[in-house]
Amino acid sequence: MQLPPRITSPDHPALDDLCRILAAEAVRLDDRDEWPAEALRLCGEYGVYRWFLPEAWGGLAWSEADLVRGYLRLSAASLVVTFILTQRSGACSRIVGSENAAVQDRWLFDLASGAAFATVGISHLTTSRRHLAKPVLTARHDGSDFILDGISPWVTGAPAADMVVLGATLDDGRQILAAVDTDRPGFVVPPPPRLVGLSASMTGAVHLSDVRIPGNCVLAGPIENVMQAGKGAGTGGLQTSTLAVGLSHAAIDYLEAESIKRPDLTGPGAELRREQLTLSDNLLALADGEAVCTSEDLRTRANSLVLRATQAALGAAKGTGYVVGHPAGRWCREALFFLVWSCPQAVLSANLCELAGIEG
Repeated sequence: MQLPPRITSPDHPALDDLCRILAAEAVRLDDRDEWPAEALRLCGEYGVYRWFLPEAWGGLAWSEADLVRGYLRLSAASLVVTFILTQRSGACSRIVGSENAAVQDRWLFDLASGAAFATVGISHLTTSRRHLAKPVLTARHDGSDFILDGISPWVTGAPAADMVVLGATLDDGRQILAAVDTDRPGFVVPPPPRLVGLSASMTGAVHLSDVRIPGNCVLAGPIENVMQAGKGAGTGGLQTSTLAVGLSHAAIDYLEAESIKRPDLTGPGAELRREQLTLSDNLLALADGEAVCTSEDLRTRANSLVLRATQAALGAAKGTGYVVGHPAGRWCREALFFLVWSCPQAVLSANLCELAGIEG
């Protein structure tokens, strides 16, 4: 069997082929809520996993702007697969940004080729459950090892993962990030909950009961605010906004196609497209280091657009779009994801004010 050509740039024609396959697969995934193993295998064959890694580890070292372009294309085709890719690339970034050569040697070549799957469990250190008095996932020293105990509440693809980059908190408040093999004793992955959208991402909790990891699995720490340390720091950067704009693109494409036979849709479609193109330009400018706006402002506008664009597509589809299996209904459910996933409070407040008709 001949392998497909490797996608070496966002303009490579093979990206069109992959996006067509992923768009068709997205319909089936939404109906069955199953892990997209075949779609992810194809991403590996097309070389997608190499986009995110340095050449030293078998990667293509795409620039931030090119990664934005790639994510925009993929998320318009399949949000669920692209979301999984962001969590996978998040794990890669943390490993690359660490000074842990042992973990790098063990995992990065296999992650570049697609032979291994890794993901992250760090939301409890940022936006999820930080309000609780006791950390949900703790770490304690035992000689040169660490013992992890508790839960990581939101981990994407844990049932399929070979390794998870996890964040845990010590008694003194310092934190660590560690690459944890999922086959370690005490590492348990319960069946993930069924979500309103993106259930095929298999996003749910992982439970750790006195899981012992050697010190050479630690990527960062123990230090305070480990998420702000080293290369790859941060909680998603532009990725989530990029996915929202990509999904908006798909919904607006549908609206524009319908407007050919329904002129009343032309005006709304044109205005939504104008907004989407502006946001895409802002994303690329920020990725290139131009301070055209803040990432928080961009996320607020991207959230707003994706909610309105997907509902506009549903309105254009009418009753047909409300039937399970039509993409407009799926897009509306998927758009709700952006209100809850790593959504800063200021962004959520702005979106809620818009929904309530309150001027900001």
